[in-house]
Amino acid sequence: MQIIVQKFGGTSLATEERRAQVAAKVLEAVQEGYSPVVVVSAIGRSGDPYATDTFLNMVKGIYSDLPKRELDLLMSCGEVISGTVLVSTLSKLGMKAVLMTGGQAGIITNNDFGDARIVRVEPAEILGQLAEGNVVVVTGFQGVTESGQVTTLGRGGSDTTASALGVALEAEAIDIYTDVEGIMTADPRIVENARILDTVTYNEICNLAYQGAKVIHPRAVEIAMQRNIPLRIKSTFSEAPGTLVTNIHPNREVGTDITFDRIIAGIAHTANVTQLKILTADESNKHLTDKRIFKAMALADISVDFISVQPEAVLYTVSNDIAAKAVEILENMDFKPEIVPSCAKVSIVGAGIAGVPGVMADMVEALSDAGVTILQSADSHTTIWVLVHQTDMVTAIQALHKKFKLDI
Repeated sequence: MQIIVQKFGGTSLATEERRAQVAAKVLEAVQEGYSPVVVVSAIGRSGDPYATDTFLNMVKGIYSDLPKRELDLLMSCGEVISGTVLVSTLSKLGMKAVLMTGGQAGIITNNDFGDARIVRVEPAEILGQLAEGNVVVVTGFQGVTESGQVTTLGRGGSDTTASALGVALEAEAIDIYTDVEGIMTADPRIVENARILDTVTYNEICNLAYQGAKVIHPRAVEIAMQRNIPLRIKSTFSEAPGTLVTNIHPNREVGTDITFDRIIAGIAHTANVTQLKILTADESNKHLTDKRIFKAMALADISVDFISVQPEAVLYTVSNDIAAKAVEILENMDFKPEIVPSCAKVSIVGAGIAGVPGVMADMVEALSDAGVTILQSADSHTTIWVLVHQTDMVTAIQALHKKFKLDI
């Protein structure tokens, strides 16, 4: 039995016409000899009748502190609705289809309501349905605890469901269908000549996703990477081949020169962040001071990013919407943080960065020539980050895309 996992996002299921296109993709897989397992997200986006955010706004208007357990029960409803509608669509076309919730599909999680992690997958029920010739539709974004409590998997949870099932079922591939035709070298709304990447490595797409690319959740990539299950990012609405995510480097064939000449795969960005700088040069027991700062952020449930711990200062970023809370906490600890509001993190990502001299120099040159001020920088073996004023973000992305010739 050749199993393929197909995941469809909420926009792909929002109208009857779009659901017909989804059904056509499923039917095509069946006709090619595959046994499809179809993972669905909730229909539509915020404001649409059956979107997850619509359900949340409904109850939060009544009571803002509903426990996470009850919120997870509510948030699991959207996928049940979209799954039932898709089964109806497939059945109308003559396909045998069954719907399973995450729990029925064997997805067992820990007890962290709202952001649960998958502990294991027990695929026996799915395999039994596939053996009977059924297309199995699974509600994404959810599972159950060992005691049977419904949980949700957090942002990008349906991608995570698809990858976990792909690994557990030893699928031939995991196809993530979206409203774009693949992974692009940059946001096409910012870079007019951004192009679709034919192939990227797991590490590259993981870093692009962590740095702001929205096409797939990095947790899903990490799961697929464990068993080298190929991921394919495709559009529901076209026949474009999309982007293949694999361990094999792009453009490298058997017997060719081992030199890998694509240094940069793409550019990602995260907007609407605030830089905080706390001077600590005069502090005694500086290591304890640093520990206090980050412990206070963690206790307040404030996510920090772009961390730079220096002998004389601590720098990090938080999202704009929680910056005031972070500043208040620091001031209550008798710190006087320097604040740079409305910043953006711009990142270049590529498996070819490691060990290649001059990449940072080229990045700095491109930004300097474009008149962009670098507020902070950091690097790893596959990524270089810079923090810039948000007013410079578009200029920075366009300058880097041109500098590294990503349109070729």
